[in-house]
Amino acid sequence: MLVMTKSDLKNYSLEELEAFIAGRGKERYRARQIFKWLYQKNAATFTEMSNLSKEFRSDLETSAFISTLLPEMVEVSRDGTRKYLFRLADGNAIESVLIPEEDRNTLCISSQVGCAMACEFCLTGTFRLTRNLTTAEIVNQICAVKREAEVRNLVFMGMGEPLANLDNVVRALTIITSQDGLQFSTRRVTVSTAGLVPEMDRLGKEVTVNLAVSLNATTDEVRSRLMPINRKYPLRELMEACKRFPLPARRMITIEYVMIEGVNDTVDDARRLVRLLSSIPAKVNLIPFNEHEGCSLRKSDQESIDRFHKYLLDKHITVITRSSRGADISAACGQLRGKLDKTVSSSELEVSS
Repeated sequence: MLVMTKSDLKNYSLEELEAFIAGRGKERYRARQIFKWLYQKNAATFTEMSNLSKEFRSDLETSAFISTLLPEMVEVSRDGTRKYLFRLADGNAIESVLIPEEDRNTLCISSQVGCAMACEFCLTGTFRLTRNLTTAEIVNQICAVKREAEVRNLVFMGMGEPLANLDNVVRALTIITSQDGLQFSTRRVTVSTAGLVPEMDRLGKEVTVNLAVSLNATTDEVRSRLMPINRKYPLRELMEACKRFPLPARRMITIEYVMIEGVNDTVDDARRLVRLLSSIPAKVNLIPFNEHEGCSLRKSDQESIDRFHKYLLDKHITVITRSSRGADISAACGQLRGKLDKTVSSSELEVSS
């Protein structure tokens, strides 16, 4: 017996939705109406789509559905940072973080369940990669948070390596920046990568977004230790990819640099970083390492961070030292999921005993 499976409309770009609608014998412009219901009016059912005929809505009910995400857990910091844990349909969990600032809220979203990059300083990497998120699971993080707060900036810096899930991330980006979709300016959307060079090239060709590169070291020896991806795409190749990444006028690549005591925080490191960036339009985010259980690395002291910052500034590099946000909650990627997993494990232990 043939079983018909329904399509999640949030997995479609506008062009794909137009094709789906045309396949149902309806006018393509209906796709734009549905898109606006999904992403601008946050419709959860076809019944809400009042400018569609009852017959069409009934037909959609038989062939499609609208997915949604609801937070299973939310932690709120004293500084206003909100950490969301979302439970997916298959039981896996992902995290998003809303960071409030004076004139804007920035939402950090996930692109994978776990991560295969195995960066030494990253808690998410300890979970290993379970699977890629679907396009719907990516955009639904935004829809869920927008139900309760304004979101001005969007960064793909949560769980996972975005460029390792490039098809779904690019499709999500087209929804995010579409005037019929979530209507984010491309200037306010940033995709971060550990340095997947071929995928950086493809990202630049397919969409216009800001790029952030997680660098964290100035020699191949240290970076390969911290970030195994460097063994495949060493610094020379990564810097060349940064040079050729297409940037609109007056935009710069963001270089993320986690400050780790005794590993990458000396003036010599700063000097090498200046040389690496000499022909790249770049700004540097210095990020004090977020220490977590099971990792032997330690955060650089403030004196070392300030010295590193000053050296870059004196060499006319645009540099910001990111302040720690959400320190009183599970703010680092993976901490909330890890806390929940421990709670579940403890409960199971109590039941079994």
